[in-house]
Amino acid sequence: MANETSTVTRAPGRGGAIDRFFKITERGSTIGTEVRGGLVTFFAMCYIVILNPLIIGTVPDGTGSFLGGGDAPNVQMIASATALIAGIMTILMGVVANYPMALAAGLGLNAVVAFSIAGLPGVTWADAMGLVVIEGLIILLLVLTGFREAVFNAVPRELKVAIGVGIGLFITLIGLTNAGFVETGSTILALGNLGTWPILVFVVGLVLAIVLWVRKVRGAMLIAILVATVLAVILEATLRIGAASEDNPGGWNSAPRFTGVVSAPDFSLLGQFNILTSWDRIGIVTAVLLIFTLLLADFFDTMGTMVAVGAEAKLLDEKGNPPQTRRILIVDSLAAVAGGVGSVSSNTSYVESTSGVGDGARTGLASVVTGIAFLLATFLSPLVALVPYEAAAPALVLVGFLMMTQISGIDWTKMEVAIPAFLTIAIMPFTYSISDGIGAGFIAYVIVKLAQGKAREIHWLMWLASALFVVYFTLDPIRAALGV
Repeated sequence: MANETSTVTRAPGRGGAIDRFFKITERGSTIGTEVRGGLVTFFAMCYIVILNPLIIGTVPDGTGSFLGGGDAPNVQMIASATALIAGIMTILMGVVANYPMALAAGLGLNAVVAFSIAGLPGVTWADAMGLVVIEGLIILLLVLTGFREAVFNAVPRELKVAIGVGIGLFITLIGLTNAGFVETGSTILALGNLGTWPILVFVVGLVLAIVLWVRKVRGAMLIAILVATVLAVILEATLRIGAASEDNPGGWNSAPRFTGVVSAPDFSLLGQFNILTSWDRIGIVTAVLLIFTLLLADFFDTMGTMVAVGAEAKLLDEKGNPPQTRRILIVDSLAAVAGGVGSVSSNTSYVESTSGVGDGARTGLASVVTGIAFLLATFLSPLVALVPYEAAAPALVLVGFLMMTQISGIDWTKMEVAIPAFLTIAIMPFTYSISDGIGAGFIAYVIVKLAQGKAREIHWLMWLASALFVVYFTLDPIRAALGV
């Protein structure tokens, strides 16, 4: 308390108000640290402004039209809307929930929308986004009734720890694959072509991040990202490396591009959604199954992400729960709705938020900074394109290590938590899905408890969640059996 008082005295007025509102001193942070952490998070996840348009913008719907209309991709339009929705919802997370967690169009969720929904015969992109809105409203209702929070609280603490560790391995794999250091091969995964300039950028960034982190240099991850980006820009300008392709296997996975500084954003996608027409076009059963798929993935991805962020920030209570859980979940639910309304797919919490937390962020001010950066990205998308995957990936790898250290919180001598924890940790990176890992862990927990004759110790919500995951894993066979 004395420290908080002295801080307010040294920084009266505006600075003091910010400190009190976000509880910056109370959580052991500073305004400078929060700003820096927010920028680190932005640079670690700004790739979504480029990647989301490439996923949902290059696939025609069931009528042959691309998102935004016409017979050609509208990538710039989707990029502007992606950044806008991410910025608004991330700022809302910071102001309402005071939590250092950013939101944007969910990877995986956008693939489901693009390839499993919009591509169905006769379905339009507006219909697909309408189902996203419905899914978000259902999750919001579950939050407001306390059901979603109750499920979260029913999960054993060791499984929550395992979720955080699994996500650490998951984002490490994301970083390694985005950089091209690891790629698919004859052995499922293999080392990429290490004799390329883009890999050199990644290695330099990773080594620099590790060295700066070990030496406790503030802003280590942000410095590493910026240095690697500058190196990438210099190499591309002098050597003309180009993007990776069959003819250019040593190219960038996302080449640094400079096409200007400012471009006017196009928000024409906002409001292009239909809530009811998809039910007529694909049938009630198919619509329900598709909404259920989105709902389960969104439901548990956020649970895992907010635990991982809270664990890294040391904000979890003795039960492994973050502060103001309901507010976090409400904002996340609204983000799903906003993603559908903005026609950019369901927005959800991002595990890359742990990058900023790993660099010191502890409050919602970091989220506000990240959100503002996203809003600026609607105008400065050419500058965002300067940061290649290879330059941002080192931060993800380092954070993966930091999250892995939580594994000591699991009692590996207790089989009822050890086996589910192991499956959770292993399946997340191996399936490239947070939800799949959580589902496997939940189902294994119930099975092991039953095998030990401890059925009475299983919370009824764990029974329900596990049953839902069984349905989730068997959705494709069910749809095939029903002929839908």
